[in-house]
Amino acid sequence: MKKLLIGLAALPLAGCISFGEKPPKALLSLSSTEQVPVGREQSSAAARTVTIQVPVVPQELATNRIPVQSNRIDVAYVKDAQWVDLPARQFARVMSDTVAARTGRVVLSGAQALADPGARLSGELRTFGVDAGSSTAVVTFDAALIRDEGGALEKQRFEARVPVSVIEAAPVAVALNQAANQVAVQVADWIGR
Repeated sequence: MKKLLIGLAALPLAGCISFGEKPPKALLSLSSTEQVPVGREQSSAAARTVTIQVPVVPQELATNRIPVQSNRIDVAYVKDAQWVDLPARQFARVMSDTVAARTGRVVLSGAQALADPGARLSGELRTFGVDAGSSTAVVTFDAALIRDEGGALEKQRFEARVPVSVIEAAPVAVALNQAANQVAVQVADWIGR
């Protein structure tokens, strides 16, 4: 009888317990518009190499959500929008695909670059979200490039802005994907010169 009473007393609490937010209907991802053709062999013996590191990010981008900046100090997030992976990692993959496709360089991961990293690209993904005032998706990347061993550090800021029809998950993700690809092309052309 005692066990039954304890069980009945706990029953109303079961509806109050939550183990996190309700997941969105779909997770969002970035895809590169420039790809190395399937089956094309790449060799560091025949082409120069470049190591692309995952960029550092400010705290508002250290999440799988999409920030919306309404002014210089207020940050909100797009409702029901969540990336499949952190934006910095996805952006690094888009840059890797684009650099390999546009420059012919062999793009190395951090582990592959231990012996000979070649050129090294790092940087900060400063903006990767929506500017609510102008209704645009904005990607800003401060790149740092060392072209060869012992070479000088070069820095350059790259930015792309793509209009957003409405600040909702799907249109914002499409616009951010376009902006990320535009920045990746700019970076690839800079590395390839």
